[in-house]
Amino acid sequence: MREIVLDTETTGFDPEQGDRIVEIGCIELINHIPSGNSYHRYINPERDMPEAAFRVHGLSEQFLRGHKVMAEEMAEFLDFIGDAPLVIHNAAFDMKFLNAELARLGKPVLPMSRSIDTVAMARQKFPGAQANLDALCRRFGIDNSARTRHGALLDAELLAEVYLELIGGRQHGLSLDAGDEDVNASITLEVRAPRPHRASEAERAAHQAFLEKIKDPLWRQTS
Repeated sequence: MREIVLDTETTGFDPEQGDRIVEIGCIELINHIPSGNSYHRYINPERDMPEAAFRVHGLSEQFLRGHKVMAEEMAEFLDFIGDAPLVIHNAAFDMKFLNAELARLGKPVLPMSRSIDTVAMARQKFPGAQANLDALCRRFGIDNSARTRHGALLDAELLAEVYLELIGGRQHGLSLDAGDEDVNASITLEVRAPRPHRASEAERAAHQAFLEKIKDPLWRQTS
């Protein structure tokens, strides 16, 4: 089973007011385990960077000006995510921005049914508790010390670990299937030569001497 853990950084909160995506980070999961494949791009938003947004992610207008615009990156992004479900923290926010970018390019939008919202999962599992990414990392003992600012790829990596815990933890399944091939490959069987089972002459003589001491054994009785 293939899933994509996804996060974005933006210039603000509302694409309808001109806010744009400035960073996308994706982690591929196969059977809920990171495969090592990822997608990460900085995007030139073709606009200024509000100070409030800069304080969140630290991506300046000058830095982003040196990267491709979304129109140049969208095909590769869509190719990476394919038709896999999208695991997103607060899915409505990221899906709104992704679909605004797709609509701007005249491409079909992504249905919300493709998204798995980890905020909703956390609120259902821990009612009344904080459901932000930092709080969930603390709850599950996930090291987020590198998260001094928001970053799409780092947040996607952390979210992949959080998602695994939300669905049952690292031992959520015990079945050995195609995803366990590496485990099976690590098992080494020790083959030993067969042990000799034929009794020696001395052992047979000792056994016969023992039998002679038995009075009226059953195997010598006649019916």
